[in-house]
Amino acid sequence: MACPPNTISYTIVAGDTYFALARRYNTTVAAITAANPGVDPTRLRIGQVICIPTATSPGTCPPNTTAYTIVAGDTYFALARRYNTTVAAITAANPGVDPTRLRIGQVICIPVAAPPGTCPPNTTAYTIMAGDTYFALARRFNTTVAAITAANPGVDPTRLRIGQVICIPVSTPPVACPPNTVAYTIVAGDTLFALARRFNTTVAAIISANPGIDPNSLRIGQIICIPRQQTYPPCPEGNYYTVRAGDTFFSIAARFNVSVNDLMEANPGVDPRRLMIGQVICIPLATPPVTCPPGYRVHIVNAGETMFTLARRYGVSVQSIINANPGINPNFILIGQRLCIPPM
Repeated sequence: MACPPNTISYTIVAGDTYFALARRYNTTVAAITAANPGVDPTRLRIGQVICIPTATSPGTCPPNTTAYTIVAGDTYFALARRYNTTVAAITAANPGVDPTRLRIGQVICIPVAAPPGTCPPNTTAYTIMAGDTYFALARRFNTTVAAITAANPGVDPTRLRIGQVICIPVSTPPVACPPNTVAYTIVAGDTLFALARRFNTTVAAIISANPGIDPNSLRIGQIICIPRQQTYPPCPEGNYYTVRAGDTFFSIAARFNVSVNDLMEANPGVDPRRLMIGQVICIPLATPPVTCPPGYRVHIVNAGETMFTLARRYGVSVQSIINANPGINPNFILIGQRLCIPPM
């Protein structure tokens, strides 16, 4: 007799019943009955040929699964570990299959990670190596664990295996930064607050220049746009200078042969202790070095010194030092600044 699709012919032997055959072939009595209309299951004969429904055959597995033939010792749990999936995923891929009654030779469908060339748009195939984790891959490829998980449905990130192929989201090409901004690549430790201070701008301005950015989820390697300082300090009698790495008011003053005091006066509102790379300041014209009155000593401020410590060192009052240095801010003296110290 010709059996219908997804069934196989079977010759009844002594002791066979629909119940026993259903258990042996991992199907149901109802399915065998439906495959054999007109056959009385209570009157099976030795040598009688019937049709037995089979599990999914090779080639009929749904997308992102592969056909697998059961061998001795197989269980859904063991297969889930071997193929880096879950029992729930295998169960979902094999409706009607009883995982507690697998039989040797039975064909089931195993969910698999996407093979090379089948990754969705904006992702790339990657082969797992020893030590790989989603967290490490997210950092290496400048993405997130959530994005990798979303690109690999059915993959258990806690059970990656060497040689397994998964899909890694790839960064989109950097968007051209708008006018008056510059591209910046995020490094470890960066925050919008720190970047705003470094580049002399505000967090709000950075967010405005990067619509859709999540200030709480910056990624190493991420490219953002930093607003550039657009207003320069007044500099009627001098030249503009762009701060570089390592610059201080003392080093800048020495380079341009001006005093720290003059540099401070030429840049009101600029905090010399918080210069930022790319910040534009005004360099005043070179002035003669500070000249103290006769009997006064010239002191160059060193690290850690204050007006109080200088007054104690030279045995004079703070007020007398202030009087000897008109225009000085007694609460704010800088390394390298020249002061006139009155006599005792």
